Amino acid sequence: MVGRYESWGRYPRVRQSAVRLIWRHLSLPVSRDPHRSYLPFGNGRSYGDTCLNDGGILLDARGLDRFIAFDPEEGVLRCEAGVLLSQILDLVVPKGWFLPVLPGTKFVTLGGAIASDVHGKNHSREGTFGRHVRRFELLRSSGERRICSPGENPDWFRGTIGGLGLTGVILWAEIALRRIQSQNVISEAVPAPNLERLFEQLLDSSRNFEYVAAWIDCLARGENLGRGLLFRGNHAGAGSPALQRKSRRGFRVPLDFPVSPVNEVTVRLFNTLVYLAHEKLSSPTVTDYDVFLFELDRIEGSNRLYGPGGFLQYHCVVPLECGKPVVEGMLRLTFRQGMPSSLGVLKVFGALPSPGLLSFPRPGISFALDFPSPGPKVMRLLEEFDGIVSSAGGVVYPAKDARMAPAAFKAYYPQWEALEALRDPKFSSTFWRRVTKE
Repeated sequence: MVGRYESWGRYPRVRQSAVRLIWRHLSLPVSRDPHRSYLPFGNGRSYGDTCLNDGGILLDARGLDRFIAFDPEEGVLRCEAGVLLSQILDLVVPKGWFLPVLPGTKFVTLGGAIASDVHGKNHSREGTFGRHVRRFELLRSSGERRICSPGENPDWFRGTIGGLGLTGVILWAEIALRRIQSQNVISEAVPAPNLERLFEQLLDSSRNFEYVAAWIDCLARGENLGRGLLFRGNHAGAGSPALQRKSRRGFRVPLDFPVSPVNEVTVRLFNTLVYLAHEKLSSPTVTDYDVFLFELDRIEGSNRLYGPGGFLQYHCVVPLECGKPVVEGMLRLTFRQGMPSSLGVLKVFGALPSPGLLSFPRPGISFALDFPSPGPKVMRLLEEFDGIVSSAGGVVYPAKDARMAPAAFKAYYPQWEALEALRDPKFSSTFWRRVTKE
């Protein structure tokens, strides 16, 4: 099946069925067929195959879309797992509350944010999404329901956060929000002519700004290797003026391109224009949080620009002291292999521990690169990346992966066996079967 039930990277393509969940009080429609496995599916924003179940059945959780309770005094929200983060923001922001952690897109379900233990541009300050989850209800294929929290069924709590949907279906969750005085962000875009300067600005800004991320022009070479733009911002204070909110979905990619327009020529032109547009414009700007935090949502269906072959994102984190040499080495390797990335993003991860067994973030430098139309050459390149990351003591993000070898996964996440022990026996995924096979 395609369309609704595909990953954001649109790779790999698989054959699977789907059943829509519509009410948290109903039982799971589980078959007795021992050869059919099940997997919860949120809004399909995972890049790789963690949300796919080739030959199996997806449990579409978007029908679990009800708000249950909201305490506007304490900032505690309970809602069903299929509610989108965008819907939560629409409810709580006018009341002076905000989600503490937001990924690069707001069109993620609450259950998906927990299952991937997503992170944002403020990991140094707030950690991962799972740190702000107070409790949730987990439904197993046996019909058993468990309330999970740090003090109640704590093993299931840890296994489900970052557990990639394998422990059962999250029916609802209760999360802690944070106070804000304004929906505005005071932001800056600071140009850096090379990787050395970009890293200096990235590390320095992480001390003084809540939201920090850097875009890298992955085609720049020579003395401009690693040039980019640093985007940083803080929530505005109470006196910040009200801004007219703009729709962030003003353009929609209307069709699947038979050949991807994302290539070295178009990316080089785009990168040059973006860099030059910001080179002289680094003064602080008051902007709506939606504009600052969700660049990925500006174009609806932007993943269709990569054509029928889709794309892969390689997302890793390495210790802080290894960050610059690893990033430089990976960029130079793309040049040698003739496959520069169409997009590169850097973030700093702080020391706040993630609560989940298989959570990806840990202290260091996070680096993500996109590669259109995955093929044998791209796969070989990413295997070489694995060697660089492993040698540096880093790991690769499961929720963005679609090609990691079992040996690499098990080396990155030796705790995988603990998750396997908690996995619902009827639940599986294309990703899990691939990375845990002998």
